[in-house]
Amino acid sequence: MRDILIEYSKKIRDLGFTIFELLSEALGLDASYLKELNCGEGLFILGHYYQPCPEPELTMGTSKHTDGNFMTLLLQDQLGGLQLITNDKFVSVYHRVLSKNTGPRISVASFFLNSSDPVEVTSKVYGPIKELLSEENSPVYKDTAIKDYLSHYYAKGLDGNSSLDPFRLSTK
Repeated sequence: MRDILIEYSKKIRDLGFTIFELLSEALGLDASYLKELNCGEGLFILGHYYQPCPEPELTMGTSKHTDGNFMTLLLQDQLGGLQLITNDKFVSVYHRVLSKNTGPRISVASFFLNSSDPVEVTSKVYGPIKELLSEENSPVYKDTAIKDYLSHYYAKGLDGNSSLDPFRLSTK
């Protein structure tokens, strides 16, 4: 099992870096731009197993939320992130987990973070990518320390509201 997890993490990291290259190019930047910002240096993989529920309408599951990391890749069974730095060119998707009464729900979420070192994470500051800004496209978000963003993200919880609102400069 351990070898399978190691191999899976290598493959998902490679896929993530490929997607970061494609996202960089979609923004009109050099393919290595997001990788050089260390958007995927840390990788946290979390497996979910939800048992079948005989009365799913009586359960809540996980409430509507967006993830607080750079990007999440989800592997899910048949039941089946980047807003801050791209200045809203890419927006996070709201999602939630619902209980079902047919079979268990199994998924593996891979969260790409800017570092695997918690001390390094808290000292980094991110804001809109300067190359994406112009007079016609002014910054939507202020430069923000990751520690401040994460403190707010975890303090507010999964309440269905964007965790980026306090870091906005203005409304587009």
